[in-house]
Amino acid sequence: MLVSFNWLKDYVQLSDITAVELAERLTRSGVAVDIVHQLNKGVSNVVVGHVVTREQHPDADKLSLCQVDIGEEELVQIVCGAKNVAQDQKVAVAKVGAVLPGNFKIKKAKLRGQASNGMICSLQELGVETKFVPKEVSEGIFVFPKGAEVGKDALDYLNLHDEVLELDLTPNRADCLNMIGVAYEVAAILSREVILPIPSLTQCSDLASDYIEVRVDAIEDNPIYRAMVIKGVKIAPSPLWLQNRLMSAGIRPISNVVDVTNYVLLEYGQPLHAFDYDRFGSKEVVVRRAKDGEEIVTLDDTTRKLTSDHLVITNGIEPVAVAGVMGGAKSEVQNDTTTILLEAAYFKGTTVRRASKDLGLRSDSSVRYEKGIDPNRVALAAERAAQLICELAGGSILEGCVEVNELEAKPLEVEITVEKINKALGTELTDDVVALIFKRLQFLYTQDGDMFKVFVPTRRPDITIEADLIEEVARLYGYDHIPTTLPIGLTTAGSLTPNQVRRRKVRRYLESVGLNQAITYSLTSSSKAMSFIKDLGDISPIRLAMPMSEDRSTLRTSLIPHVLDIIQYNHNRKLDDVAIYEVGSIFLSDEKEVTKQPLEREIVAGAFTGNWISHLWQGEKKKVDFFVAKGVLEGLFTNLGVDGSIRYETSKKEGLHPGRTAAITLGGKEIGFVGQLHPSLQKELDINETYVFQVDLEAVLAFEMKDVMYEEIPKYPSISRDIALVVKEDVQAQAVKDVIVENGGSLLKSVHLFDLYQGEKMEAGFKSLAFSLTYFDPSKTLTDEEVTKVHSHVLDGLKETLGAILRA
Repeated sequence: MLVSFNWLKDYVQLSDITAVELAERLTRSGVAVDIVHQLNKGVSNVVVGHVVTREQHPDADKLSLCQVDIGEEELVQIVCGAKNVAQDQKVAVAKVGAVLPGNFKIKKAKLRGQASNGMICSLQELGVETKFVPKEVSEGIFVFPKGAEVGKDALDYLNLHDEVLELDLTPNRADCLNMIGVAYEVAAILSREVILPIPSLTQCSDLASDYIEVRVDAIEDNPIYRAMVIKGVKIAPSPLWLQNRLMSAGIRPISNVVDVTNYVLLEYGQPLHAFDYDRFGSKEVVVRRAKDGEEIVTLDDTTRKLTSDHLVITNGIEPVAVAGVMGGAKSEVQNDTTTILLEAAYFKGTTVRRASKDLGLRSDSSVRYEKGIDPNRVALAAERAAQLICELAGGSILEGCVEVNELEAKPLEVEITVEKINKALGTELTDDVVALIFKRLQFLYTQDGDMFKVFVPTRRPDITIEADLIEEVARLYGYDHIPTTLPIGLTTAGSLTPNQVRRRKVRRYLESVGLNQAITYSLTSSSKAMSFIKDLGDISPIRLAMPMSEDRSTLRTSLIPHVLDIIQYNHNRKLDDVAIYEVGSIFLSDEKEVTKQPLEREIVAGAFTGNWISHLWQGEKKKVDFFVAKGVLEGLFTNLGVDGSIRYETSKKEGLHPGRTAAITLGGKEIGFVGQLHPSLQKELDINETYVFQVDLEAVLAFEMKDVMYEEIPKYPSISRDIALVVKEDVQAQAVKDVIVENGGSLLKSVHLFDLYQGEKMEAGFKSLAFSLTYFDPSKTLTDEEVTKVHSHVLDGLKETLGAILRA
């Protein structure tokens, strides 16, 4: 719903509030305003001009040479290319120095040798969208009424200084699909009165009942139908004020009669339809269900085939309109129309919705009928429209109204107590405060102590139960004023469990080091379910009884095939630098025929391929390798506080490279693996070199973790010693590191392997491992003697335990 701020001022006093401030107040009360549109799109220095003379340009057939009065001492010469420019017109003139939309500045110019001191503008050039511009001026300049004052701001006449509030209404707030409904809402928020238009009709002596009869055969679908007749009208363009209001609401002006029906639709929310009485085809209006296969040509010149589910307006013989949706082309108002049959009706929303959906037609009228209109406004809207038609198109209203009315619309009674309101909202509102809110909403009520019996007006069909009234009180009292409270009684503040905290740590860490999270199906194919499970023991994949496809027939037993699918998917689309992880469940069972609930284990898995680091400017690239994958896991375990209990051991795993794979143990129990994908599987999947890991996350989270401790920056220097050790080829670096840590005592702070050597200068069956050892005492500066003593103890331990000797 688009709401013109200037138009809204007709109904509510708004001189002390801006459109932006009002939008904020509306949004806070529950009627969301998406945006406030400024109709002035940067236009300035555009005035009303009078074309005194118009001559043909001497050197151009399609240009005119105009002398224009713009309210200054001398006339200005403007070269204009519009076909419809003529002498004695009042037009919009952008003077020299003016700015048009898009920051287009008007300068003095010469066109085919003739000076042009300004520009005569069309509506589109002033920022009005083409679809809202009246057809008669859509291909030329806009012409003001004769009464427009020369030299005045043209944007005032065109309402382009207006601001339009775009409401994002929820389905229940159909009452705000019209200006009066919005006015009630604004008045309630600002505690002001609503100024309603009061129709005043002057009727002639002829009786409407002599011209038309009304019969409703589908009374359930159409309980109210009113027909008024207006004769002697003259079809012409609407006055500028009416065109401006329709354009601000997103409706294109057509003619005075049609524009009035659209105007009243926007004002009251009551759809109306004007038929050409002489083209209607009879003196009888019959409302009935359509016959299956019956056809009608609608106003958009499309032939529609109807069914018995659709309600139609007929002349007793054939349909002339689809009720509540769109009129027929045969009886539409045309330029030679002189007598109007004005329809105002209440149609059942579900019937209109069905027709709108079936026919693929969604109009402003159908939207309002679908969401619900106020039955008590049908007569008022018809009288308002009849009055405006007489004022703008001439003519006389025939006496009386031909009507069928079988609907008794009464206010709905809803009772509620102040105690119940306070209990629901956690407030301490008094009876007087609640009574004032109902007065602001203009709801009639009776009060007995703290019990209110509220008579909900028919314009608010969304209020039917106590909870709706509580919501109204909360909205008008102000959501910001409702205190924050906890339920009465024993409560426990919500928090994450320790495992939830750790699980979030896992995700945040992996994402912080550059991995993207993936989420895959828990169902897979039988072949993939058999992958990577040989090391799990006697495991049988669990097949669904009624799978939706073979590719989704079995519960997964590993996450690795799924992350490899993602690597393959990206590789096929030329995305070769990928690092992903997934946290999910696998399902294990040792039964061939599953009779009990399978074991569900939460797992974290990841895959890396391509470049890990790529600095193209420096010409530096770092490909993913085993140590990148292992380093990510080491950081994860450190972050979780279990790194001291983690070990990596050389291992052979199904589907992984036999020389570049390690089993991961925690507290002596294997919990996962990390390694390179086997070249044969890599070739089968047609992907690049890929590294993967999979870890039993439940085992990690269940392990007793040490708190991650932070230390202050040391005040004293550390001492580093590098050692190169010769050990047998089958001795793992981890074993050497364990011995160093065991013998280094409290002064040894870190141990890092930085070199491995095996070559011609090394005895067969042996290798050299180089470690960097850092010693540090936080309370003092270490002496060489103290470090040498500890370092010697480390070397002795290495020799005794592993037979390691220092390399010469």
